[in-house]
Amino acid sequence: MRIVSLLPSTTEIAAALGFADALVGRSHECDFPEGINTRPALTRPKYPQQNNSAATDREVKNLLEQGLSVYEVDADKLSALKPDIILTQDHCEVCAASLSDVTEALRSYTHTDSVEVISVSPVSLNGIFESFLTIGKALNAPEKAKELVIEIRERLDIIRNTVHGEAKRSVATIEWIDPLMTAGNWIPEITNIAGGEHLIAEAGKHSPWLKWETVLECDPDVLLVMPCGYSFEQSEKELHLLTDKPGWNDLRAVQDGELYLLEGNQYFNRPGPRIFESTRILAEILHPGLFEPIHRAVGWKSFEKQGSKIVNRRNEEITNGGCRRSTKF
Repeated sequence: MRIVSLLPSTTEIAAALGFADALVGRSHECDFPEGINTRPALTRPKYPQQNNSAATDREVKNLLEQGLSVYEVDADKLSALKPDIILTQDHCEVCAASLSDVTEALRSYTHTDSVEVISVSPVSLNGIFESFLTIGKALNAPEKAKELVIEIRERLDIIRNTVHGEAKRSVATIEWIDPLMTAGNWIPEITNIAGGEHLIAEAGKHSPWLKWETVLECDPDVLLVMPCGYSFEQSEKELHLLTDKPGWNDLRAVQDGELYLLEGNQYFNRPGPRIFESTRILAEILHPGLFEPIHRAVGWKSFEKQGSKIVNRRNEEITNGGCRRSTKF
């Protein structure tokens, strides 16, 4: 079987099901698991990726308003790889190559009937699990997919049961900095599992645009910054756009030092097997007395403004002796 995956999350799903060696092509953003970037990249964006969030937003909207795709699929490379199955998505035109992009590229094939295109579009936690089952069925591994779903559900239940009975803290998320957007889809659900109350966005619905005044009105206990597709380094360059906003210093989260920068690109924005790690990161932030900070500096950072430098505020080690409970898994 020869598989092409044009979305980071579907690449991770295929690998988790045991098909890493069968992946012969990927998107330009597929970078996990380790070694996957040795496969040829078949997509590229039609806009400069070094721009800031405001410029990226303008360029993407301009392309969409013209009826143009945001990404381009290399039809020649795709044809040369002769895949049996192509994994893609129809969830978001901005996230990755769309189903129409793939269909257009497939027109260059002489035998398109022999290629199966599997498109997934999860907007909720259950939707993520359904995508595992859909891809597992297409790869003739339905039982492996069922086992993966059961395993992740069980691990999420451990987090849910660990925080049961603890006070929930209100959480606001920033999924895009300029213009502001809060995180929807599966993020409210995993926030709830991790013992938080997600404000503003609704579970199972696309991430909505956000007014700064709404953040001030909600005045969350915890503020999480997780720009879609951004690494720590990219996000850090734009944090001043938040910290310079009127009323920033009046926020409860700012005054209490409950401000966190999250690795959105590797975790929260990828609806794949690492949805557990994303939930665990939230649990470490919201309930530090119950969870060791095993993802600190990799999946999350505490931050405060010191010029342009982002620093960890919670430097103390959480140990069995210093906590009410310590949960390791």
